[in-house]
Amino acid sequence: MIDSLARETLLEPGGVTDDGLASVLGATFGRGTDGGDCYFQFTSQEGWSLEDGLVKSASFNIERGVGIRVISGDQTGFAYSDEISLPAMLEAGRTARSIASAGQTGSVAVRPGVARETALYLPDDPLGSLDEARKIELLKHMDAVARAADPRVTQVICSLAGVREVVLVLTAEGELVTDVRPLVRMNVQVLAEQGGRRESGSSGGGGRSGYAFFTEEDRAGAYAREAVRQALLNLEAVDAPAGTMKVVLGPGWPGVLLHEAIGHGLEGDFNRKGTSAFAGRIGERVAAPGISIVDDGTLPGRRGSLNVDDEGTITQQTMLIEDGYLRGYMQDRLNGRLSGTRSTGNGRRESYAHLPMPRMTNTYMLPGTTDPGEILASVDRGLYAVNFGGGQVDITSGKFVFSASEAYLIEDGRVTRPVKGATLIGNGPDVLTRVSMIGNDLELDTGVGTCGKEGQGVPVGVGQPTLRIDGMTVGGTQAA
Repeated sequence: MIDSLARETLLEPGGVTDDGLASVLGATFGRGTDGGDCYFQFTSQEGWSLEDGLVKSASFNIERGVGIRVISGDQTGFAYSDEISLPAMLEAGRTARSIASAGQTGSVAVRPGVARETALYLPDDPLGSLDEARKIELLKHMDAVARAADPRVTQVICSLAGVREVVLVLTAEGELVTDVRPLVRMNVQVLAEQGGRRESGSSGGGGRSGYAFFTEEDRAGAYAREAVRQALLNLEAVDAPAGTMKVVLGPGWPGVLLHEAIGHGLEGDFNRKGTSAFAGRIGERVAAPGISIVDDGTLPGRRGSLNVDDEGTITQQTMLIEDGYLRGYMQDRLNGRLSGTRSTGNGRRESYAHLPMPRMTNTYMLPGTTDPGEILASVDRGLYAVNFGGGQVDITSGKFVFSASEAYLIEDGRVTRPVKGATLIGNGPDVLTRVSMIGNDLELDTGVGTCGKEGQGVPVGVGQPTLRIDGMTVGGTQAA
């Protein structure tokens, strides 16, 4: 079904047949090349926003095209076309081949590639899962729930977005792999005011499904109530302390710190080039005992999951760090081959107009055995950070600065006052060695993550259990 849908959407409008694909493969790859692919993509996407009960914007966009990549040694040639036709593909193939300085052409047959036995999501079209009136009604419901939650709410901004991608990957070896990828996301931002002080809160979620995901268990309403809770909490927050102290990270979204400060350093390209702090350290202890981190593209319906990656490789769960020891890196086909290993299903690209590279899918730390209440009770004075806003990271070194959007003081083993203006400052590899307690409460984020690398953004997931980190630098406005 998916294969025929991909052919109907991507190949048939331009009259491209299997014989035509074979001619492109023969002219583009063959002898003198070490791999590559043709990546076909059709994307339809929409976005809706509601501000103070009124529709502020609505957008709809369609993109279709093919990117052709030729690999020769460690050289890569790449060209793309917004037109999917045999002449355009042959021209793009010649261009990519000349950039890669490849040799003679050859003959390659087209054949089905390996497919995932059980799909991680249905080939649905989110955009058609609700009519326009129902989409607007869903946003207005979220607005109404937020305003009804507390009279101090003065502004509500809601958004809804849906994407459907139809993907066809034709490898240099002639393997043809297809996928249809739905993706939805909903967000709400609330502004609350009290005594001349204004504070905000936000929430949201999504995954690889249709819009009905947000009506199940009234998720839309739950996002609204959570955003209000955060805004009201911030109205009561005091200035954050500053200094070196024990920090407890809550479960779920705080895993974004691990994603940014550690995850990127475990991607294959940085390690092959020797620019990562983890380069050449397979088998070494790089984290405290008990820490195990995986990248898992196989979680059903999750934002970062894929049936196959953007090179046609079936995704998998990859053990990166096991009980503190470095076990592996995330690889695409190019870096896996050049490193003497293989792809781990982490070859990802933003679109047909971009080159693939090693990227994370859903990256999270496995749970420990300690009750989170026990972790908090073990801290005499410190910071409990349960939600994060923006941050800056040096990917290769792991140095980071993250702002906590929701945090509390821990005093005598009890969570007390909420604080504002707290930033966590550190180095990812160093932080891994300072984890002293790991909770049994692993949570994944609600489905809002987008990862940027070299100008490309892709959807990802993060997660972790509650963690205690000893001796972490906290930036604030009050001396600790």
